[in-house]
Amino acid sequence: MKKLAIKLLALSLLIGVFGCSSDKPEAAASDAPKPKSMLAEEADPMTNKGIGPITSVEMSAAVDQTLADHGKSVYEKMCTACHKPTEKFIGPAPKGVLDRRSPEWVMNMILNPEQMVKEDPIAKKLLVEYNMSPMANQHLTEDDARAVLEYFRTL
Repeated sequence: MKKLAIKLLALSLLIGVFGCSSDKPEAAASDAPKPKSMLAEEADPMTNKGIGPITSVEMSAAVDQTLADHGKSVYEKMCTACHKPTEKFIGPAPKGVLDRRSPEWVMNMILNPEQMVKEDPIAKKLLVEYNMSPMANQHLTEDDARAVLEYFRTL
């Protein structure tokens, strides 16, 4: 039973972090449909910063390739058990996540998944959408989570 619980926890790695990706061309943010995890009457998910230590994220217009390379390394080591970069797998693909979620929400989901799935409305819906498999806390540092976020910008 303990092995099953560990496997489920491992499989749920980063499950709630990202909304489902689409193969369709990206629409303007105002034209984009809300993710399946959002109801029509809910607030814009881009204004939700999530629950956790991150209240603000500074991102330059250009991708910091050194930071993104580090993020790719962290992602490949810690996240690929459940996520493929550009397609739905056990968990959602991170491609385009910053078109669906605020950078703060993404980082808070990475850093604080237990509280997010208990208290954040988007994370709660994603938990249901992904068969009640909670995201595993990989205990990343804020710097590593920020690097992963930068990597997501390159997808």
